[in-house]
Amino acid sequence: MLLSLLLFIGLLSAVFYYRPPLQTGSLVMVVGTILLTIYCSGMWLILLVTVGISILLNHPRWRQQLLIKPMYHMLRKSMPTISKTEQEALEAGTTWWEKELFSGRPDWHQFAAIALPQLSEREQQFLDNEVVELCQLIDEWDVHQRQDLSPEVWEYLRKNGFFGLIIPEEFGGLDFSPYAQSRIMSKIASCSPTAAVTAMVPNSLGPGELLVKYGTEEQKQRWLPGLANGTELPCFGLTGPEAGSDAGSIPDLGIVCMGQHNGEEVLGLSLTFSKRWITLAPVATAIGLAFKLRDPDGLLGDPDTVEYGITCALLPADHPGVEIGRRHNPGAPFMNGPISGTDVFIPIDWIIGGADMAGKGWRMLIECLGAGRGVSLPALATASGEMCYLTVGAFARIRRQFNMEIGKFEGVQEATAEIAAGAYTLEAMRQMVTRGLADGAPSVLTAMAKLHATERMRQIVNQAMDVVGGRAIQLGPRNFLGSMYHSVPVAITVEGANILTRSLMIFGQGAMRCHPYLYAELKTLQHGDEQAGLDEFDPLFRQHLGHIFSNIARLKLYGVTAARFSPVPDDASDFSRRWYQRINHLSVALASCSDVALGILGGDIK
Repeated sequence: MLLSLLLFIGLLSAVFYYRPPLQTGSLVMVVGTILLTIYCSGMWLILLVTVGISILLNHPRWRQQLLIKPMYHMLRKSMPTISKTEQEALEAGTTWWEKELFSGRPDWHQFAAIALPQLSEREQQFLDNEVVELCQLIDEWDVHQRQDLSPEVWEYLRKNGFFGLIIPEEFGGLDFSPYAQSRIMSKIASCSPTAAVTAMVPNSLGPGELLVKYGTEEQKQRWLPGLANGTELPCFGLTGPEAGSDAGSIPDLGIVCMGQHNGEEVLGLSLTFSKRWITLAPVATAIGLAFKLRDPDGLLGDPDTVEYGITCALLPADHPGVEIGRRHNPGAPFMNGPISGTDVFIPIDWIIGGADMAGKGWRMLIECLGAGRGVSLPALATASGEMCYLTVGAFARIRRQFNMEIGKFEGVQEATAEIAAGAYTLEAMRQMVTRGLADGAPSVLTAMAKLHATERMRQIVNQAMDVVGGRAIQLGPRNFLGSMYHSVPVAITVEGANILTRSLMIFGQGAMRCHPYLYAELKTLQHGDEQAGLDEFDPLFRQHLGHIFSNIARLKLYGVTAARFSPVPDDASDFSRRWYQRINHLSVALASCSDVALGILGGDIK
């Protein structure tokens, strides 16, 4: 009897593991249980249960009435509704190979086929010439004393296209790849984090990318040439008092109305806004704004819609009513400050993309923020890691204490080994993520990059401070760690603090967008026609159950075998094989735990 039970469990696990079609799996289970019952008559009860469940699952009407319909109604009651804004945020961006990590079964053949990015000849020349020359102009201690870049550096950044790396060549920009942008920003950050942040903003969280992707032709012709040659310097106002990283709660409001512009009465918006912590605001000539749009009088043509949601607009910094307040002090001396305005009237065609893009700002922001999360901040972190590797390694070689080079102390070697490994990891991450960005706008992947790159940066810089000691604390022209240390909290906080990035974007959005069935199921729960929703929900839910049980079976097997027999790429070496297998184990654990959490918490997980 015990042997029969063990064989039954093994058979069940094998069916779950391989996930054959429902009818095939049911047939295997029934036939297998019949054979076990012949061997041990005590298995007849399990046989009856197996036959009953198989009949229920394979009879469409019985399955829907007894299983699918009760589950559908229960989930409809327990799951919260998804607002239009939330739906746009969830659907924004693309997914890439990171989806495999959430699946529980990473496709390593697909991974092996990913070709790492390479610089073009034009990009390499820019890196070897213009970027090197810029670095030679910068003295970070002088920047610290001025609390600003020198006029020569500002002029060089403008004249040589550093603010137009993402702008198409037809508008005078350089149109470099994400990998080239990352390499350029890292090179600048290696000598001046302040200069790097200054160059990053127009090429990431700025109106430039929004205009390129969504702007009208008239808006592109008006703004992009100036943004490319540096005569226009942009900033973007998103963060505000009380809202912080919760863009959905911004109080800034735009009301559709008629107003005066250039002596004519035109359709437009009356904007009231208060933004703070806006990088480049004190020197910006073009201001992007995110606000909530209302149309109480139906002037946009839809009398049934009043609340349009988050919308993005672009306006000149010297537009009447716009006020740029006193400069903030974020610790590192890059330009940062508040922007505000009360009843500022702008024409309707200043909405980025025109009136047709009213209310679509959240999707625009989610898709375009990927450059900041996937390029700029990881580039800053990578530069910090590699500079710590170079400078701290050299310092440990020449600094002597107790009549010995400190690099020979095992405690110091532990820290410097971690620095070296971290720098290597960051460089590998940079290449992987920028390759993904070249294929689309993977929002979960870039969130993973932002979180892990900046956290690794924090660890590396702290380890470097441990080795260098007091010399890294006293600011001066020979302190090679001070500016990096002051940049750490900026990198951790920008684009949403890392706690939010981990919880909301990586797990929350990842569990929804990267799960093979969950988001599609949620959409069926909000279907207006219940029967149509049931018909769509039925196959999804069955596949979801198969996904859950398959992952649990695989997790148990990997737990017993340490995943030693799990699939790896064909070209995996003896060294890398075990790491691929460990990732397989972690992936199936993540997938299983996520489904258990969703099953137990339901809508409360939101």
